[in-house]
Amino acid sequence: MPPHSASSLPLRIAIVDDEALIRSGLAMILGSAPDIEVVATCSGTDALNVVREQRPDVVLLDIRMPDVDGLTLLRRLRALPEPPEVAMLTTFDTDEYLDQALRLGASGFLLKDTEPDVLARSVRAVATGAGCLSAPLLRRLRAAERRGGVRGGEIIGALSERELQVLGFLGQGLSNIEIGARMHLGAATVKDYVSAVLTKLGVANRIQAAVLAERAGLLE
Repeated sequence: MPPHSASSLPLRIAIVDDEALIRSGLAMILGSAPDIEVVATCSGTDALNVVREQRPDVVLLDIRMPDVDGLTLLRRLRALPEPPEVAMLTTFDTDEYLDQALRLGASGFLLKDTEPDVLARSVRAVATGAGCLSAPLLRRLRAAERRGGVRGGEIIGALSERELQVLGFLGQGLSNIEIGARMHLGAATVKDYVSAVLTKLGVANRIQAAVLAERAGLLE
């Protein structure tokens, strides 16, 4: 499914979690936003069929559920003909799964106790393709990288000055439109730069690029 744009409101969200209380709480918070519609909430066992029927823009998916493995479900969702963007719902004790979720195509990570205004803003970022990753989880991904998870390596020499600038903005979670405004570039040019950055770094998505941006000190 192509990134959601501001002209195609409301943003359609599906929430997948094994705890009904978590589902209802997130649905209440997100449903109060004027530009967001929660089209479905369900447990992991029903998720694939629900997503096929409702075709949400974004799925909030619990990374660890007793009835179905969140990573397996992520893989299946991303394999759909028009896959939704998927943000993983996580807690601080699940960091060992984060690098795996990145490799499987997760577009973001949200802590279950994220503040309501931050939650809505993060979901919007995921829908536009910018992704979302909280600072505490970013630090945990760095730790995973040092343990051999997310790919590292020397990145400064691989990128041009312009590409480094784009990488820094990716690390801040900016969308292509926001990067274009900062750099005074058109949307097509920014898209080309982002594609070049991801290719040169050998990463699959913007969140992995954000991890490398932080590791390189571009966000300081």
